[in-house]
Amino acid sequence: MKPQLSALVGKRIHFIGIGGAGMSGLARIALSHGITVSGSDAKDSSVVTALSALGATVSTTHSAENVDGSDLVVYSNAISQSNPERVRAQELKLPILTRAAALAMLMSESKSVAVAGTHGKTTTSSMLAVALQACAADPSFAIGGTITASGSNAHRGTGEIFVAEADESDGSFIEYHPFGAIVTNIEHDHVDFFETPEAVAQAFRDFAATIKPGGFLTYCADDAGAVALSESVESIELISYGINESADLHIDQIELLTMGSRARAIWKGRSVGHIELQVPGHHNLLNAAGVLATGLKLGFPVAELLTGLATFRGTGRRFELKGTVHGVRVIDDYGHHPTEIHVTLEAARRYAADGRLIVIFQPHRYSRTKAFAPQFAKELGTADRAILLEVYAASEKPIDGVTSKMITSMMSNGEYIPNFVEVTDSVVADAQPGDVIMTLGAGDVSSLAPIIVDGLARRFA
Repeated sequence: MKPQLSALVGKRIHFIGIGGAGMSGLARIALSHGITVSGSDAKDSSVVTALSALGATVSTTHSAENVDGSDLVVYSNAISQSNPERVRAQELKLPILTRAAALAMLMSESKSVAVAGTHGKTTTSSMLAVALQACAADPSFAIGGTITASGSNAHRGTGEIFVAEADESDGSFIEYHPFGAIVTNIEHDHVDFFETPEAVAQAFRDFAATIKPGGFLTYCADDAGAVALSESVESIELISYGINESADLHIDQIELLTMGSRARAIWKGRSVGHIELQVPGHHNLLNAAGVLATGLKLGFPVAELLTGLATFRGTGRRFELKGTVHGVRVIDDYGHHPTEIHVTLEAARRYAADGRLIVIFQPHRYSRTKAFAPQFAKELGTADRAILLEVYAASEKPIDGVTSKMITSMMSNGEYIPNFVEVTDSVVADAQPGDVIMTLGAGDVSSLAPIIVDGLARRFA
């Protein structure tokens, strides 16, 4: 039996892997409820420092004694069964929850809206939180990325709505049982867990089946996977969005700008204004359309929702400008699936204008590299220069013969440079005013962006 949120006030929750994007957000919300928080992570970070400042007790080593005195233990899916803290929690017969189950507990007393999809869920959930804040709704939220404007990935609001990013990677999003949900798209990914596209589709059907009776599902009418999902659900209201003219929230008159976008919004046949964004790309207009449709379903005023969307300035690691030096712009992005890379480089090409697009890509997981190598090669081939680092394992064991060379061997412009120092030196020396340099991937490739900015500053000083 899961613990109740109200029963944990004054008790202690221990988070194993507290520094992760999802776990740190849960820890923040638990602290705001008056729950004592402790945790551990394999490395120190600004996230860990911030949690410590809020009152959490955090260890940067995993040790069995860290668990002693806890009333509940939460672990992320990156934590193995042999982790000494998980072992100690089992020895002490403590309640142990996955991150997803803990999030479900924290939002159980709210009207929750879970944002799911193979791509775009972090941006869409962030957009929804910002749009609802503009309506003075003060929603709670737990998101797998940092909202640029607030610098936070989680917040306990005073309003009744809780916005949660719903991660499908291990199927655990069936724990949430939300009042409503947004599904941006459905595509085969996380091939280490889902062997086939049908397995992914089934996971989303299972998720949709957990939406509470009388609730709703907002889905993208332009995505075949999301449409198929909508045709399988029962007992909940369906709301569609997209450029498809039959969608409940239809967008047209689309303008894609270098660092923004604009479109007219038509809600159930009536024009209700224009979506204006400070983030680029057609995909972000679709994300915003899903947010607007959801906000209108929840009863919020269209003018305030549009105002909120217009103030949205993105999230960390999503087309994030890290610096501009002598006309060279350095962008960092989390994209690690071929579809994400396609839309990201499309926006980056528009942003680069007459300059070159130089991409440093780090494949994420051996299984994903093996499954999608030809697609990665095709999408990265649209850059003027594409440099590949070695595969970021993300706790996955190597697969024989699977390296980044699988991708570069299929490319005419692909370079395999696994050494981080050589990569940064190469792009800094090569860059010219007007170029865009992009670090791309879900691993530690992001650490190169500030080094490149510093290197450019020294070169052009």
